[in-house]
Amino acid sequence: MTIGTPRARQLLGEEAAVYVRDQIISGAFAPGTRVRPEAVASELGISPTPAREALKALEVEGFLHLEPRRGFTVATVTGDDIRDIFLVQSTTAGELAARATARVTAAQCARLEGIHASLVAAAERQDLDAVEELNHRFHREINLAAGAPKLGWVIQILSRYTPRRFYTTKGCTCSADWPVTTVKDHTEILAMIWARDIGGARTATLEHVQRAGEQLARHVDARLNDVDCSVAR
Repeated sequence: MTIGTPRARQLLGEEAAVYVRDQIISGAFAPGTRVRPEAVASELGISPTPAREALKALEVEGFLHLEPRRGFTVATVTGDDIRDIFLVQSTTAGELAARATARVTAAQCARLEGIHASLVAAAERQDLDAVEELNHRFHREINLAAGAPKLGWVIQILSRYTPRRFYTTKGCTCSADWPVTTVKDHTEILAMIWARDIGGARTATLEHVQRAGEQLARHVDARLNDVDCSVAR
């Protein structure tokens, strides 16, 4: 696949969209900030065309505004916006966990155990990058075990509102507590799956995702308050 093919441009556009979303939700790009496709392209080492397509897609998603003579500017994403997204995401994740519990195989359980053991070790050595990656792997394994590709697609769409490296982002106020919370929650989810407790797995996963969403929402609220205070000064 060459860089000039439509598929290659699509992949580069998706990469650019992920980058800009992460910058917006983490607070690196404040509301009202102008986002130029040329600057995004330069940062990522890609051409302006897929970067521009990414910004158009983010406008549709509500992350950016397109203003006359200013181009793309960052829209305001509030803590309540995040809470609403995670309300839906937690319900979907809970259903996926319930379905996985009903049909999970011994091999899949073994993989979950291995991922969880690695996550615990990473948390103990405070390797936040590894914790973040293993957290995604843990949930991906559950979603695959559920055998519900349409629900998996919904989760994938909703996860756009969670930066890939949010908890390891400089300035994140919840990174210190997050590894401990993740280990505790994953231990409970795994216990429910092993016990074939469908309702327990659903509830434990729903509450886990909602806790993560609340941490992100509080960070977003704090970031917006800082922006408001700086404008007032």
